[in-house]
Amino acid sequence: MLSETMPYTKKTATVAGKKIAYIEEGQGDPIVLLHGNPTSSFLWRNVVPELVNSGRVIVPDLIGQGDSEKLPASEGTDRYTLEVAYHYVAGLLETIDAQTNVTLVIHDWGSAIGFMWAMRHPDQVKGVAYMEGIVRPVNWADWPASGVGIFQGFRSEKGEDLILNRNMFIEGVLPSSILRTLTETEMDAYRAPHTDADSRQPLLNWPRQIPIEGDPANIVELVEEYGAFMSAAPFPKLFVNAEPGSILVGPQREFCRTWPNQQEVTVKGLHFIQEDSPVDIGQAVAAWLKSI
Repeated sequence: MLSETMPYTKKTATVAGKKIAYIEEGQGDPIVLLHGNPTSSFLWRNVVPELVNSGRVIVPDLIGQGDSEKLPASEGTDRYTLEVAYHYVAGLLETIDAQTNVTLVIHDWGSAIGFMWAMRHPDQVKGVAYMEGIVRPVNWADWPASGVGIFQGFRSEKGEDLILNRNMFIEGVLPSSILRTLTETEMDAYRAPHTDADSRQPLLNWPRQIPIEGDPANIVELVEEYGAFMSAAPFPKLFVNAEPGSILVGPQREFCRTWPNQQEVTVKGLHFIQEDSPVDIGQAVAAWLKSI
């Protein structure tokens, strides 16, 4: 039975003085599920049941998202960066002793964080399962045609109004990137952490960090670096391909299909595929884990 509410009680850990919320279920080697923008651990709520017999399932909320603590406005509007988000995830895994034989199950910006962690801790990785992720820098021609205008808006001076004031990432992009219609209960769960302009700052910063047309240069360099790493990394990989998919299609998909020691499965969905095919995703990852 799929749940439209969070069926798990979250724990918290203090990382660099901030409370990071996370789900922890099951026992064994760590299986770390990482979300992106504008979601939280709530995205994985119906995937987790399929994995609890496979290991110690850990599902963090990124800093400033879900039930994790927000960074103070006094730190400025650029306080939510990829490296900052990575720092808190890496710190959480260290704090809760989840750094050995780690399986990363990653999506959206969580994929960037996961690929970075794998690149920086290669001997601690058991395997990486990824879906609708950021595997290499892209051009606007690679982006979904229906999303070019709105994402260009997010990256322009209009972005503050579109996201901070009008909450367009949650109210517009999220539901339009799922095949089924989210219930009002589900929408409210995604809205809850971001009820005012300042709490929506990470939702604005994330689209401005997507490596598109060479910008921002530091993210382009980092994504190229971890893409090259994944192209040579010997550990097992699972590519969960989305049909019809959204951002991990076309040239990006053909690039990641060249990675070694990789299995591939296809599930139904656009971008937030955990809302369309959670059981299929969880069962695919569980089966893959048994095979490696």
